[in-house]
Amino acid sequence: MGDGIRTGSDALDELLDGGYENGIITTVYGPSGAGKTNLVLLAAVTVAQQGKKVIYIDTEGGYSIERLKQLCASDHEKVLGNIIFVQPTTYKDQLEAITKLPKLVNEKIGLIVIDSIAMLYRLELAAREPGEVNRELGLQLSYLTQIARGKGIPVLVTTQVYSLFDEREKVALSGGDLVRYGSKCLIELQTLRSGKRRAIIRKHRHLPEERDTYFEIVNEGLRRFTPGKFSLFGKD
Repeated sequence: MGDGIRTGSDALDELLDGGYENGIITTVYGPSGAGKTNLVLLAAVTVAQQGKKVIYIDTEGGYSIERLKQLCASDHEKVLGNIIFVQPTTYKDQLEAITKLPKLVNEKIGLIVIDSIAMLYRLELAAREPGEVNRELGLQLSYLTQIARGKGIPVLVTTQVYSLFDEREKVALSGGDLVRYGSKCLIELQTLRSGKRRAIIRKHRHLPEERDTYFEIVNEGLRRFTPGKFSLFGKD
């Protein structure tokens, strides 16, 4: 792929015509356990294996050294040396970490990951005036957009979903329109009753919406899965 990075998965590379695009925010969203952290960690490992640095902001404590070793058993020390982990525990910490990024990003950085952008945001909404919290989220997304465009690197973000009582949509993104409009690529993850996953393009600059692929999570990463007639009901 000439203008982006590989995802670390053949199924996702094919879905995205090569991988995650440079210069934009790509947001991966879905329910808990759908595989969001696996996707962004796999991308981080892929970039780190190529000798580039990755800034990985982990707000959920989802990062696992053991999982990373499964993804890159033969060179995990090299990979660990190329990933800069930041673990904010408050929304204020998250805001500070993201607003400091322009001073940290240089030609050695190949990817920025925010996993997730909305967990601490949701906690903050319960404690403060929503308008102020949303302005701060908008500021964070503005910083990430400027970095992506200015440095020509991909920014990979995850967020959760919540249910909507609306027949037109089944779920909505945490972070709402701020995240939706700030992202040039949106990928929804769904968990099938069989335990396999479906990834669906919901927004993209040149690929069709509703384009999808199926995969399962294995020790080595993600493995393509071809659904059978009854896969949605728990039988492959």
